[in-house]
Amino acid sequence: MSPAIRDTREIIRDEQVMRAPILEALAAGPRTIPEIAQALGKPTHEVVFWVMGLRKYGWVSEIKEVGDDGYFRYQAVPRQS
Repeated sequence: MSPAIRDTREIIRDEQVMRAPILEALAAGPRTIPEIAQALGKPTHEVVFWVMGLRKYGWVSEIKEVGDDGYFRYQAVPRQS
């Protein structure tokens, strides 16, 4: 039996909770969304929402070149303390 698909609003609300785990996953270097999803053990379609939110607010940025697999890689943006 496949897991229930969550409501989009519920997924988006988790963005704040998922910021630290996503940034930890990116600490070793840039990753694609499927790679981030695998590292977190979360569905790719949910990770898309979170990464795009983090991108919108300047926490992550994409590397402008698409990899051989057709995916952009995302990296954490250094923050000033």
